[in-house]
Amino acid sequence: MKTISAALRGASLAALILAAPALAHAADEGADAPIDPLLQGTSDAAAAALPTMSFGTWGVDPALIDPSVKPGDDFNAYVNRRWIEANPLPPEFSRLGAFTLLGEKSTADVRAIMDELAARDRASLSGDERRILDAYLSYLDSEAIEAAGLAPARPHLDRILAAPTLEALALLWAEPGYAAPIGGAVSVDAKQPDRHIANFGFGGLGLPDREYYLDTSEKGRAIQQAYKSYLAFLLGEAGYEDPEQEAEAVYAFEERIARDVAWDRAVRRNRDLTYNLLSADELAAIGGKVPVAAMIEALGLAASPGFVVALMPPSSEEIAALKLDAATLEKIGTGLPGMFALLSETPLGVLKAWTVKEFLSNHAGVLPRRIDEANFALYGKTLRGQPEQRPRWKRAIAEAEGLIGELVGKEYVARHFPPENKAAMEELVANLRRALAQSIDEITWMSEATKAEARAKLASFDPKIGYRPNLETYEGLAITPGEPLANRMAAARWQRADNVRKLGEPIDRTEWFMLPQTVNAYYNPTKNEIVFPAGILQPPFFSLSHDIAVNYGAIGAVIGHEIGHGFDDQGSKSDAKGALRNWWTEEDRKAFDALGDRLVAQYNAFCPLDEGKTCVNGRLTLGENIGDVGGLSMAWRAYKLATKDMEVPVIDGFTGDQRFFLAWAQVWRSTQREENYRNRLRTDPHSPEEYRANGAVRNLDAWYEAFGVMPGDKLYLPPEERVRIW
Repeated sequence: MKTISAALRGASLAALILAAPALAHAADEGADAPIDPLLQGTSDAAAAALPTMSFGTWGVDPALIDPSVKPGDDFNAYVNRRWIEANPLPPEFSRLGAFTLLGEKSTADVRAIMDELAARDRASLSGDERRILDAYLSYLDSEAIEAAGLAPARPHLDRILAAPTLEALALLWAEPGYAAPIGGAVSVDAKQPDRHIANFGFGGLGLPDREYYLDTSEKGRAIQQAYKSYLAFLLGEAGYEDPEQEAEAVYAFEERIARDVAWDRAVRRNRDLTYNLLSADELAAIGGKVPVAAMIEALGLAASPGFVVALMPPSSEEIAALKLDAATLEKIGTGLPGMFALLSETPLGVLKAWTVKEFLSNHAGVLPRRIDEANFALYGKTLRGQPEQRPRWKRAIAEAEGLIGELVGKEYVARHFPPENKAAMEELVANLRRALAQSIDEITWMSEATKAEARAKLASFDPKIGYRPNLETYEGLAITPGEPLANRMAAARWQRADNVRKLGEPIDRTEWFMLPQTVNAYYNPTKNEIVFPAGILQPPFFSLSHDIAVNYGAIGAVIGHEIGHGFDDQGSKSDAKGALRNWWTEEDRKAFDALGDRLVAQYNAFCPLDEGKTCVNGRLTLGENIGDVGGLSMAWRAYKLATKDMEVPVIDGFTGDQRFFLAWAQVWRSTQREENYRNRLRTDPHSPEEYRANGAVRNLDAWYEAFGVMPGDKLYLPPEERVRIW
């Protein structure tokens, strides 16, 4: 569950533009080799041996509740510990829980579609069905990939290595399919959401975050050395005579980005800092030796009415207006101007070596096994603690979804999304909106002027459920059987053309940023929309056969969470039309921010690693924590509205109120490896699952009443310390 704009702020723009999975499509009418040999053995025993979750007869299995744990001491353990202890992590996972297991079900459901298509005569398949199958099988055929070696990649590597100047290399960065340290793409203008505009930003880091380069601990040094070894391996594969020396130079370049240019993740969340509108001439003026104007043209962005740059050092006026303290300013790097300066002074050979290793690393899955395994050794084993690579067939499903995901989604929803689910969800959404409207009326710290704006924003929310009505057809791009790298490059070109086409066109309010089969949900502030793909509308989140309390405690809280993103510390900066503007009175904003600061302090106190020395970053996770606390509160009120005239029974000894909160905690049932935990504490704007379960409930009076939580219990907060924002 996420805020789309937060995701865009949370990762470098260039990485999202140029490294995100490309969508693509096209029909191939030609003959194909027999497919049966590729499919043999892909339904491996490991998949069948995955843990399962039992939801009993009403949505939560009472046998999994641990009565030896006091709910007020550790509500997550009370609900989830028995399952966690009975289900050690399988080797292909760095994390496992309700979300991942439902995701595995989605993958298996898509696999069944692939098997069905593969069993049919190719001549009987439609063009779309052939594209789906070809995308899947091209990735699945690891033996053909091995036999091809680096031949498919060599023309691209040669183009990088042959670039004679920084200008030539920069123009190559502007081509789809090549990783780039800088780049741009089109999105909805956050301040004028009735138009499209280009964004321009930078990336450049091969490790997950700048903090990995700054870490001087023993663990940090070990990761840095492992990454340098990986760089040397890739550059050796590319043919460098002294790959170790080149690897040191590439690492030094990235370390400069981390130390001098990049910003702290928590600071990057501040939307008041990350909307900087420049003209094309102004952008080119800070470009140094980088041919910015030529790149803009090559990227297809010349028609943009301007360029939004996220990371620009704040002016003295902005520092004063936003009251940025010295501690915050220390976390702000030189941003895009600094990146242009660094690119201008870095030797061309280093920049080419960086581009080469990025190409090989980004496409490792469709390159020889030794490259794929080296990539997994770093990003899977070292950084996430994952002992084994996911089975090839599961990765092939992900590849097909990355290339032509909405075509796959069309097949998925036809089989797995009954119309009754959408009707039930619409009723839930309506009750959540009623609940928040009542809450706004009752808020004592907010003035009537701000309440009027909040009501207008709530009224304009656009809920989207299941799948978009006009799923993408990917017209104009062919998937070539047996050419997985070529398919990726073609998909990148299609995606670029589809993106830049939006300049000057009306906003498409039907567009989605998740596939129907995705197990997740999101809020998008520029369209003020909440989106719930079909994939998440299954147990433990939702079922027509589940107790009403369970549905409200699970999917109801998810709905509330996404609505809550519209009113979290950053989403609340957009108005009813999606425009980034301050619609608050000064006094109300101060009161709201003070409540957020209290929540930051609560989550900062959750310290799971290194004997209490490594903690949750309450500022980085604030938006998601507001979503959780506010969303659960909304769902509780909506549950009471929905059952106002009902006699809610006791089931298996649990009251309806208790079942509501059990369902909430069950959603966050999860376990993970320590390496993955450390990675997420640094990079993930979501709190770890156990703190999402425990952190939200301790702020709701109803939870205390439902489970008799008293002073002295470890999660107990005095009433005056409980945070209620919405």
